[in-house]
Formats: sequence, C-alpha cells, structure tokens
Amino acid sequence: MNRVRWWREVATGRSSRLIERVRSGALDESVRGRPAALVEVVGLLLVILLFSRLHAAAGKDVAAATANALTLQSIEHALHLDIALRANQWLTEHSALIQPAVYYYRLYYVAIIGVLVWVFVRHADVYVKVRRTLVAMAVLVLPVFWALPMSPPRFALPGVVDIIAEHDILGGHASRQIGSGQNLYSAMPSMHVGWSLWCAYAVWYALRASHPRLALLSWVFPLGMTAVVLTTGNHYVLDVAGSAVLLVVAIAAASVWGFLVERRRKARSRHSGSPLHT
Repeated sequence: MNRVRWWREVATGRSSRLIERVRSGALDESVRGRPAALVEVVGLLLVILLFSRLHAAAGKDVAAATANALTLQSIEHALHLDIALRANQWLTEHSALIQPAVYYYRLYYVAIIGVLVWVFVRHADVYVKVRRTLVAMAVLVLPVFWALPMSPPRFALPGVVDIIAEHDILGGHASRQIGSGQNLYSAMPSMHVGWSLWCAYAVWYALRASHPRLALLSWVFPLGMTAVVLTTGNHYVLDVAGSAVLLVVAIAAASVWGFLVERRRKARSRHSGSPLHT
C-alpha cells in the first residue's frame, strides 16, 4: 500500500508540474516543439521550391546579361574596383587553394541549414526575426534577377578561368550548361555572399548580448565567401556590395513585417478580449 501511495503522489506531482508548464506556455519540446518544427520545415521547403523555380525562370536574356556585365565592368574600372581578373589569376597560381575554394563555394547551404537549426533549437527568441529576414532576402532579390540579368566574370571577362567548372567534382560542368536548371546570369547580387551574410547576421543576432566577441567572429564566414566568389570568377566587387545592400533592406523589411504582425495580434486580442499566444 505504501508503494501504491508513493506512486500516486509521484504521478500527481508530475501531472501538476505539467499542467503548470502548460499554463505558463513553457511546454517541453517533446510536447510542442516537434509540431512547430514540422511547420517550419514544410514552410521553408515551400519557400525554397518557389524561390528555385522563379530564380531558374529569370535571366534567360544572354545578350542583356552580357551588356549589363560590360557596363558593370566599366563602372568598376572607373572606381578602381576592377580586380576580378587579377583575383582569378592569383587563385590559378596557387593550386593548393583551388579545391578548398571550390568546396567553400559549393557547401554554403550546409551553413544555412546548420544556422537555422541552431537558432531554432538554442535561440528560439530570435528565430522568427532571422527566419523572416531570410525569407525577405529571397523575395526581394527575385525582381533584381528578372530586371537586371548579369553575366559573371567567367563568362563576360576575357582571361578569367572558370574555376568551378574545371575543378568541382560535385557538378562543375553543369555550372556552364543553360539547360541544367540553374540561372547562370544572376551575378547581381551575389547570393553566395548574400546567404553567408545572412548566416553571419543570424549568429551575431543570437549571440550579440551573451557573447559579443564571439558574435563578431561570425562575420569571418562572408568575408571568406567574398574572397572565394571573386577568385573563382563568379562575381564582381559590386555584386558583393549588392549583397550587403540586400541584407540591410531585408532586415528592415523583417522589422516592418514583425511590427505589422504584432499590431494585428494586439488588435485581434483587444477585439476578442483575451491575449493571443501565437
């Protein structure tokens, strides 16, 4: 009887604690986290699919892409920023760095997934903000790809060696094939740099208060990506600058997005007479 009473007390105590956690909104991940994670995964997969389709459909005008590239080269020359050819030549002269550069260029998506998961699991308080920023970047860049097709240096700049096509074992030849399902004429802005900037921003935003010095190290990643896209002949300096502008605008758009969502939530809360926990 004593054992039965003891188990009842334990069960009652656990039930009480669970009920209290439900009321406080602090449910364990095993209760609430998985459905939320599933919704996030499905939503992000839909965004990625839609972005990929629209991105691939843009930039079909090769003549316009080449003309825009020549104009950009002229602007960079006037600003003394025309380093694409020299940077590419430097990499070809340092063969030991070529393969690491190719992997760095190709595997950026691993960093995106890793950062998303890390922020979702360890820094849920900032997850929505950085996810909105990521989605805003994808939405904002598509009109640029459609309106301003841009041929990369490896196509438009004589003397540039296509490092990715020659050394990428993961599908380098597809990087030159128009029918490969890729948009080969979307150099402006550089989304390799853009996505790496987002990764750095997300990590910095999550750690800026608790580990400010460590947070600053996150910006090394986009700096490395900048060096890679320039030396492999994939982007111009102004493409990189465009990526930075895109991130800033996306952060602002995400802030406005959050403000509008919060205002709508408060309005619905006042209308219903009870707070909404969403």
